[in-house]
Amino acid sequence: MNEKLRVLVRVDLDGAKAHVNVQGHVTSKSVHGLYDVVKRASSLATGLSLELDVTRAQTEPDAMEELHACAKSHHLPVRVDPLQHDYRLRILTPDRAISPASSLVLAA
Repeated sequence: MNEKLRVLVRVDLDGAKAHVNVQGHVTSKSVHGLYDVVKRASSLATGLSLELDVTRAQTEPDAMEELHACAKSHHLPVRVDPLQHDYRLRILTPDRAISPASSLVLAA
């Protein structure tokens, strides 16, 4: 199993959106690297909405709990962001992703 994270960030400044695609193994240790990516991407524009896509990553439950807590509170952990900026973060997990079959129904 590959423990490394691969992260691709796509930013649409006109639409004030950023999509962070994550692959690899998200652990309670490696999730701290994702916090740094979220913080940096968010600093590109005021009010940027971030979508963290972990649908292609293997995720540990503890790490997902941390990410969902951040999304719910709109804050990163204090050790990452001592000033506690507001983050518009949405977590895309495999159970929340649209399957190809359901996208066909939506398009019809």
